[in-house]
Amino acid sequence: MPQTPPFSAMFDSSGYNRNLYQSAEDSCGGLYYHDNNLLSGSLEALIQHLVPSVDYYPDRTYIFTFLLSSRLFMHPYELMAKVCHLCVEHQRLSEPDGDKSQIRKIAPKILQLLTEWTETFPYDFRDERMMRNLKDLAHQIASGEETYRKNVQQMMQCLIRKLAALSQYEEILAKISSTSTDRLTVLKAKPQSIQRGVLTICSDPYTLAQQLTHIELERLNYIGPEEFVQAFVQKDPLDNDKSCYSERKKTRSLEAYVEWFNRLSYLVATEICMPVKKKHRARMIEYFIDVARECFNIGNFNSLMAIISGMNMSPVSRLKKTWAKVKTAKFDVLEHQMDPSSNFYNYRTALRGAAQRSLTAHSSREKIVIPFFSLLIKDIYFLNEGCANRLPNGHVNFEKFWELAKQVSEFMTWKQVECPFERDRKILQYLLTVPVFSEDALYLASYESEGPENHIEKDRWKSLRWVPLLFHAARISRCCCLK
Repeated sequence: MPQTPPFSAMFDSSGYNRNLYQSAEDSCGGLYYHDNNLLSGSLEALIQHLVPSVDYYPDRTYIFTFLLSSRLFMHPYELMAKVCHLCVEHQRLSEPDGDKSQIRKIAPKILQLLTEWTETFPYDFRDERMMRNLKDLAHQIASGEETYRKNVQQMMQCLIRKLAALSQYEEILAKISSTSTDRLTVLKAKPQSIQRGVLTICSDPYTLAQQLTHIELERLNYIGPEEFVQAFVQKDPLDNDKSCYSERKKTRSLEAYVEWFNRLSYLVATEICMPVKKKHRARMIEYFIDVARECFNIGNFNSLMAIISGMNMSPVSRLKKTWAKVKTAKFDVLEHQMDPSSNFYNYRTALRGAAQRSLTAHSSREKIVIPFFSLLIKDIYFLNEGCANRLPNGHVNFEKFWELAKQVSEFMTWKQVECPFERDRKILQYLLTVPVFSEDALYLASYESEGPENHIEKDRWKSLRWVPLLFHAARISRCCCLK
């Protein structure tokens, strides 16, 4: 069975391999090279360049880059149809009396291309049209020899497993979403149900950081590379199909990951604001500072930033008497590392260090790199907005898409790391499903702890004081649990 090399092997240390082997002049509109680097070309010529022949197989960096970016111009099923047509017609796979030796030479290359597509962009094949074209072309290949039949079967089984795993993951997300309610709602219905806090589930901040890393890596693993492109796609000006993109999005793993970041931030703020006593709130702040520090040491920058964001939310940051009891030196160091000034220079330096450590890692723990995801999205967004998809002559601006592929492929390497820490189902269940306060509920808890200090806070407090007795009862009982 053809095997694709790991993503880390796709790009060399100097960047990415865009030195493609320029063959004879293309007949399909032409490709433009400069210093042997492919910079642009017509869409038809780029498609032709993707299809292998007897004496040619596209560079893997080209395959990934084109499959990633082509969806800005056409549906994946349309590309698959064109690829199938070129493979069958140009290579004469459909002719019963075709040259068997030629077919033996080309069939493994076509199978390799299909394998790379199904392994790297499996979610494309949730579309029945994609799957139908894949099966048709695979049948053409498999009809040749027994070896090809086995390889095709193995490729299809691997694809089906990946799609089944995605469906199962989405079912789990839906179940979590349906059971996740606002903590204030739970508090009104059953105040005693909120007595427990995270410290009763996990008193060790290092263990909590490890369980957060489990969640991060699991959710990262289900994000397809195409989701980065689809998040910012705009209609191709040369495409007359008005509904061009309406059906392209086949997953929402990226959105689910962003929602997890927001949930973690609100969970941190809830755990800090909930205790009645000042010393208990201070203890929670110090606990989450230690969790954040361990996240930094692990290379889990996304959880780190979510925790910092939660601690910087106004209902938490305004608790001056609470913060006065906290030793903030460690927190100051963390905030310095994630300082947004100079385009997050400190964080980017730390990320490069973690990425370098990952490349030379001797253990699974050292391989972990979980980027601050919102910033990664922002970087890709500005890359997309800053450069046109097409040049004035109508050519696809492939130089832009090399840069896009470079960023996404680095993420692809990081997301494939297996978490080395032992899973704790009880902690994971708490982190994923425990109700959290809404913003209004956080403010109410904050004002109940430390009264409003100005007219704006007083007005807001008055508008929120419709459940103070419920808060008081639940927080008193929780206070007893924290002693």
